[in-house]
Amino acid sequence: MHSQRTISAGHCTRTLIALICLSVATAAADSIGPTGPVERMPAYLLEVPESVTDVLVADTNASTLYRFTVSGNRIVAQDERYMSIGQNGVGKQRAWDRKTPLGVYFITKRLDTSKLDAKYGVAAFPLDYPNAWDQYRERTGNGIWLHGVDRNLPRRPALDTDGCLALPNDELLSLAGRLRPMETPVIVARELHWLDPAEIERNRLEFRVVLDLWRQSMQQRDLAAYLSLYDDGFKHRGMDKAAWSVYRLGAFTARSLTAVEVGNVLLLADPEEPDLYLSRFTQVLTDASGSVTTTKRLYWKRYSDAHWRIVSEDNG
Repeated sequence: MHSQRTISAGHCTRTLIALICLSVATAAADSIGPTGPVERMPAYLLEVPESVTDVLVADTNASTLYRFTVSGNRIVAQDERYMSIGQNGVGKQRAWDRKTPLGVYFITKRLDTSKLDAKYGVAAFPLDYPNAWDQYRERTGNGIWLHGVDRNLPRRPALDTDGCLALPNDELLSLAGRLRPMETPVIVARELHWLDPAEIERNRLEFRVVLDLWRQSMQQRDLAAYLSLYDDGFKHRGMDKAAWSVYRLGAFTARSLTAVEVGNVLLLADPEEPDLYLSRFTQVLTDASGSVTTTKRLYWKRYSDAHWRIVSEDNG
């Protein structure tokens, strides 16, 4: 029975995605003038909830940190700032390689720098490197921060940190009030890329279909449908897909859910790994004893056949 439902779910997914692509393509045709697309958007920002007021995008080739805000359904470029990165450039793989990591990160807290080395300047905001995808790729190291500069050296060279992002002190202070722990994303890219909004919307709607299938499979305790959304190469905290399947079987058996809800969805494209996306959302699981709310992160790989599969996941 499970295998039959999985095949049916896959068929429905392909049908829904085909209809979505057709409707978005039609809308795109209406919005494109004789000289090309009417507007472009940052390629990484597919869906940003109201709870996220600001998104930072670091263009490491240009030594520039951009700030975007959400206004209704539009992503608006607000300002940009000079920044320094790692002495050895980007693409961090191991501890002390003095490279800045590329990927999607979140500010975790604000540090008091008054008792730290003067090079950190007026403030420091740690990023959550290594995240689940970095761990998937077996990258090592830690201590990647967004921080200020020595007051006696107000403008550092473009390649000058141990892997952190460093801003002039006045620029960092102008941002500080808008940086929210575990809410503000920092996307570190080689360079800032842009896309036609129609393409971004097509990918967002595809994702929403599979996210709802994931939610439904949990609510219905359909383990086969649930596991069909996980990539064969899935890894999570030392577990491969086989071990994860056994672990989740126990969870499905032990708890009878009456509702599974997702909200506050953030969907970001990875700036370095093609067709890799991070979804972060609030998950509410309800059973006879009550509800439990957590923040989930699912890392999805989008394949050429428009199938999305989860390659890693995390909380927070």
